[in-house]
Amino acid sequence: MTSHRTSPLLLALAVAAGGALSLSLAGCTGIQEAFSQEVTAEYTDAADLAARADTTVPWLPADATAIVLKTKRDGEVATAMTRSGSALDPKTCVEVERQSAPTVHLDDAPDVYATSRVFACGAWSVIATDAGWYGWTPNSPGEKEQSPTGS
Repeated sequence: MTSHRTSPLLLALAVAAGGALSLSLAGCTGIQEAFSQEVTAEYTDAADLAARADTTVPWLPADATAIVLKTKRDGEVATAMTRSGSALDPKTCVEVERQSAPTVHLDDAPDVYATSRVFACGAWSVIATDAGWYGWTPNSPGEKEQSPTGS
């Protein structure tokens, strides 16, 4: 967080709470998300994500765990990162030349510009990480068209 931008806001919050407001890094993150119009959520596995998230992530392998999903509040733009030892389903994803990059970012995500290939999985593009997968939506129309699902 950039302190010179948020210090007046945090000071105002502390004063408004009668000085009893205790600020923590998690509190700063919540304030930052409120102003950025992005929401980050964590899910234990694919079933947990399917049950609680408004955004679908159709490329997630069945063994996906430790899922982090960050979305714009409109739900149209998202990134997801997961742990998984499985390959992506070839009925859903195909490897193509990368034509897109995420517009919302996760702190621990790999550099997508370091690779020229992605897996096109419908409206998502996905790359491998050291422990699993990292994907974003929307991808480019050219990637989406090459996907087995095409949507």
